Amino acid sequence: MLNKKLLWASLTACGLILSTASISVAMPTHSSEHTQEFRSIEQPLELKVGVTIGGLALIGLELWWFLFSKAKTQRQEP
Repeated sequence: MLNKKLLWASLTACGLILSTASISVAMPTHSSEHTQEFRSIEQPLELKVGVTIGGLALIGLELWWFLFSKAKTQRQEP
């Protein structure tokens, strides 16, 4: 039982670390006219894949936690 908990904790930690590994900040353009628009920043494919995998791992972890982790209670007959 401890090994399963350790495995899930490790996978969750890896997912969180990989999903927050790189942060890009959108900077406003340096033009003479002041607009409220931002430039589009092309993200690396590795970052997109990492964020997607991290998100899917977290969704899977939530589904497991709320649907499958709790033992089914049994009714006791008096």
